[in-house]
Amino acid sequence: MPRLLIALALFWAVGASAAPADDFRALLDHHWAWWLAQNPVAATRLGERAHDDRLSDLSVAARDRAARDAAGFRAELARIPRAELSPEDQVSAAILDQLLGRQVEAARYPLLLFTNREGFHTAFASLPETVPLFTAADYHSYVARLEAFPAQVDQAIETSRAAVKAGYALPCVVLDGFEAGIRRVAEPWPQSRFAAPFRNRPVGVPEAEWPALEARARAAVEGGVNPGYQRFADYIARDYRPACTRAVGASARPMGRDYYRFRARQETTTDLTPDQIHAIGLKEVARIRAEMAAVATRAGFPSREAYVEHLRTDPQYYAKTPGELMREVAYVTRLVDAWMPRLFGKLPRLPYTIQEIPAEIAPFTTTAYYRPGSLEAGAAGVYFVNTSKLNERPLFEVPALSIHEAVPGHHHQIALAQELDLPPFRRHAAFFTGFVEGWGLYSERLGIEMGMYDTPAKDMGRLSYEMWRATRLVVDTGLHWKGWSRDRAVQYMLENTALSRANIEAEVNRYIAWPGQALAYKIGELKIRELRAEAEAALGARFDIRAFHDRLLESGALPLDLLEAKMRAWIAAERAKG
Repeated sequence: MPRLLIALALFWAVGASAAPADDFRALLDHHWAWWLAQNPVAATRLGERAHDDRLSDLSVAARDRAARDAAGFRAELARIPRAELSPEDQVSAAILDQLLGRQVEAARYPLLLFTNREGFHTAFASLPETVPLFTAADYHSYVARLEAFPAQVDQAIETSRAAVKAGYALPCVVLDGFEAGIRRVAEPWPQSRFAAPFRNRPVGVPEAEWPALEARARAAVEGGVNPGYQRFADYIARDYRPACTRAVGASARPMGRDYYRFRARQETTTDLTPDQIHAIGLKEVARIRAEMAAVATRAGFPSREAYVEHLRTDPQYYAKTPGELMREVAYVTRLVDAWMPRLFGKLPRLPYTIQEIPAEIAPFTTTAYYRPGSLEAGAAGVYFVNTSKLNERPLFEVPALSIHEAVPGHHHQIALAQELDLPPFRRHAAFFTGFVEGWGLYSERLGIEMGMYDTPAKDMGRLSYEMWRATRLVVDTGLHWKGWSRDRAVQYMLENTALSRANIEAEVNRYIAWPGQALAYKIGELKIRELRAEAEAALGARFDIRAFHDRLLESGALPLDLLEAKMRAWIAAERAKG
């Protein structure tokens, strides 16, 4: 085990010393102030109001300055003797070093501001729901950002032109309907999502100020925001789409194979090569296929394929209205909520809610996703559900889907991390996909212990979701490393999962547009399952599932090597108690 991991293991086993590290704390303060300035909307959500009238700078020059700053922070961090830091600060230093290194390395490649499903434009569209809107100052900040949006659109177009020139346009196959979705955000003022904050005056805004604020907001939306969305859509239709690439894999881009290796390391927080990840995926697919065949037999079908066809085509498994689907989601989430105190000793204060995915992106995006909330901003976490194409959204998938996106998956882990007694960069800026998505997939398996998969259809839904993440390892590396076509990727997932064709096609488009991100889920989940198996074997009857989960989540998101060191130290300490 590397020397740093040994030191971290000792920390997690025996606890931290109280010795101060003034230089390191000063660096953390300096870095956090810098991060807040780079992310002004996030700063507002976290209660830091110094940047309230700003949006992020999306220019290439700003990205390059930020990378130089990150390199400077990293050099400053390297000058601080790690051995003289407390063990707790050594953990934070290791995490900060990884984050800064990742930012520096990313600057080698063109700046990409959107995929086929999300980007700066979708983030801005959620502004009314994600910033505090309680006082007159809040509303002045909100309106100032509406007024700043046209300039951000211009930056985004120029940055995208630079990426296209460098050979980094999205593949043509994922762009169907993209600009139409952008245009749908530009609604007339009375129906506009940006008008929603003005439908009711908060008590914190004086009545005398309200008409002028509303008039200013309306002018900003009609004169700047809506034309900005139209201008961005026009750019996509007239300039970007004609430059889109025919090849679907990242390897076809300039520096493409280096880029994909970087993306694999970045998302999994491991040094696994694309070939190793592909092999892990093939092994997992074979294992899960055997489990699916056993469920099909239990359901009375002659084969896995026959049962999957039945599940895909029988109307009994599908909601007839969006409301029916959302009621099923609400029912399932309430059932899961009752299990939370049995699985965790510590629960977050922040609640979550469920909402339909906005209509302008629903036909082109995934089945569901989660948006973190903020106590400071007065915003709950949101589990978004796709209610388009209902004949492709089977109800038997709802338990696994809801467990992953809400609790004990993303909402529980992310909301809990926001409340931890850790440096703020670790609570709010250290997002390691291998940990976060690995936890979400591991959580789906906890549904077995909850009894949530109480029919063969629901159990097949769970296995199909696990297979979905296993096939991602094969498909993502196939597309971006081994030269697979889109059709081959779709066919592979049709043959191995119970997902509908529409879901599979949307997912494959996502992998094409967002290389490497989909690798994180299964790699992270396998590591967490490995650590739980080690704990159960070492502790036997003394294994406490609540203690295991609380310990795993108490440090926020971690790179997988640090998570492994932490949990093995805990296992050793628990075993030593006798």
